Amino acid sequence: ARATAGRPADEEVSSDSETESPLLGRRRRREAAEEEVEETPQEKKLRLAKQYLEELRQLEEERAEEEEELEPADLIGDRLKEDVLEQKGRLQRLVAKDVQPPDPARIRVLRGHQLPVTCLVISPDDRFIFSASKDGSLIKCKWEVDSGKRLCVVPGGKKGTEEQNMGHASHVLCMAISSDGKYLATGDRNKLIMIWDAATCKRLHIFTGHRDAVSGLSFRKGTHQLYSASHDRCVKVWDVGENAYVETLFGHQDVITGLDSLSRECCVTAGGRDGTVRLWKIPEESQLVFSGHQGSIDCIQLINEEHMMSGADDGSLALWGLTKKKPLVLVRQAHGEQGAQGLQQPCWISAVAALRNSDLLATGSHSGSVKLWKCGEGFRKLEHLLDIPLVGFVNSLKFSAAGDFLVAGIGQEHRLGRWWRIKEAKNSICIIPLKQKTTASSPESPGSS
Repeated sequence: ARATAGRPADEEVSSDSETESPLLGRRRRREAAEEEVEETPQEKKLRLAKQYLEELRQLEEERAEEEEELEPADLIGDRLKEDVLEQKGRLQRLVAKDVQPPDPARIRVLRGHQLPVTCLVISPDDRFIFSASKDGSLIKCKWEVDSGKRLCVVPGGKKGTEEQNMGHASHVLCMAISSDGKYLATGDRNKLIMIWDAATCKRLHIFTGHRDAVSGLSFRKGTHQLYSASHDRCVKVWDVGENAYVETLFGHQDVITGLDSLSRECCVTAGGRDGTVRLWKIPEESQLVFSGHQGSIDCIQLINEEHMMSGADDGSLALWGLTKKKPLVLVRQAHGEQGAQGLQQPCWISAVAALRNSDLLATGSHSGSVKLWKCGEGFRKLEHLLDIPLVGFVNSLKFSAAGDFLVAGIGQEHRLGRWWRIKEAKNSICIIPLKQKTTASSPESPGSS
């Protein structure tokens, strides 16, 4: 990684030459470890814990100056307790029961994409939305949430002109933003990953090496480590801060359609028609295989560090615990059926979203609505809460970090193909406000181990 750190901005970084060496990532980590001062794992753990506590103490002391009635020690204790629960996948804020149906008149529609919106992300501070579409222009839009203004447009170009045009020259299928809001990553059908400065929309790097469409991207929380998934069936790991390729992992038997990660050094993927969801443990270079859907698994998201959800084109929605190979809950035909009598087909699940560390989930399809769900105690029940009418393919769904709004990327066509068009749909971004009955929420559900 260090050897590439001096590369000029926007130089291509390829993983091609290194994919032949499966031990590369492990070797690099060993070399890095040898360069460090001799320190046992226990000593390192203790040092990092002390450093973390000191940072927390400083942060809470600053807060306590503003809120004198609260003791810093109490705040640190609460924060540490939350962090422990989050790491164990047991921090579950119970907010679903308080969500009210949104007023349709208050749903804001942002227009600007000529072709179907395929993906979007919300900045960590909930102030901006980045979106992209099949017109290849990226970041076709950076939107300001409060005003709905379009702040930035990066036009696309013809295939092979990416260097000159700064934008993508083919369908953008996925994007991710780092948890500090610094970097934006986008992946396209032409095998390219582009890294952007999120504040200025300036392109920084192009990563090459995937041999087919890039279909999933996620930054590991709290780092600039980027995971990418592709129709070439592999997962790649990149260090965006160092502008470097790290390693490649293989396992899926069909195209990978989606990917997600949180703060652990692992990611989860949806494997299309191979019928599996996989958990990749990056340091061990190993994987766990989960199965339960009948159709092509098209979307996936982690709810917390121990649970995830996925959706398939057989209409099923699955809720998983990372320690069990079969779904904890499987809802068949979650968005109903469509088609003439005798020819009904389940509505495909094209997008899933979770309000992190809570019991509130959302799913999208082409059924005419986004559905909100309440996750039952112990993640063993899924209860349908309400429908939000939206016409078109719901290709992307994201909750704001605060949980006060949901954003949907709408298209006349499905994100991954052109099987049919919904002509009355508008290619757009919809911002859906989520009202709550009360602001109270419980930090932990006792049964959600």
